[in-house]
Amino acid sequence: MTETVLGIIGGSGFYDMPGIANAHWRGIESPWGKPSDEILFAELDGLPLRFLPRHGRGHKVPPSGINYRANIDALKRAGVTDLLSISACGSLKEELPPGHFVVVDQFIDRTFAREKSFFGAGCVAHVSVADPISPLLADALEQAAKAEDIPVSRGGTYLVMEGPQFSTRAESELYRSWGCSVIGMTNMPEAKLAREAEICYATLAMVTDYDCWHHDHDDVDVASVIAVMRSNTEKAQRLISNLVTHFPKVHPPCPIGSDRALDVAIITQPEARDPALLAKLDAVAGRLLG
Repeated sequence: MTETVLGIIGGSGFYDMPGIANAHWRGIESPWGKPSDEILFAELDGLPLRFLPRHGRGHKVPPSGINYRANIDALKRAGVTDLLSISACGSLKEELPPGHFVVVDQFIDRTFAREKSFFGAGCVAHVSVADPISPLLADALEQAAKAEDIPVSRGGTYLVMEGPQFSTRAESELYRSWGCSVIGMTNMPEAKLAREAEICYATLAMVTDYDCWHHDHDDVDVASVIAVMRSNTEKAQRLISNLVTHFPKVHPPCPIGSDRALDVAIITQPEARDPALLAKLDAVAGRLLG
């Protein structure tokens, strides 16, 4: 049996949550470079938690500057089995107003300036991300939101743009024509790397604005986004507290195999593998390569 350790990637409101116990910050070294920050080790209702500020405390790291590989590797080394990504997003649909939460189930990755895999020359692997969200964690998020009377939608596509600028109006309309639900800058390659690390992953998208397509609302600006984020943070804290109360203390097998994703992914023959790369993969793929 594997003990459940819930990881949370988000902003400051999530590592200042009321009720957490035994909280202490710990630096985790990664062979993939420097993570965004130290990790807060804590417990809530007896469940081990690991909080990582995605942009660093004080929001110092821009989306394209985040070392996604180091972040996921550090969380894996911290024992995380299930990872909740909390992300501020713009809405691309009328029925998803500011303050609404979306438990997304798909992504479109439009980023281009980020390292997207732990694997490469010397150890090639191809994981499936056809279904990038782990359903048990998504179920728990949806149930917790409803229990707290938080407006939530289950399912939707998150368009991940490079940033740091917000969309042009033409881009926003294009993504709407693709059927996307929300737009943000941070969940790719985060979700892909979590799958490579065999961590069950889900995203809670917190809508802060209507992007720039909505002609009855002002164009996106930082001040208005931050105002909505404060309200969203309070709701998300309640959601997490509820989720933890009902979350299994023993990690259940993922029904889509998120926690066994490497079983059929590594293609490089053992005699051809690069020892230097294998050493860097000790946490991510040590189950198979160790």
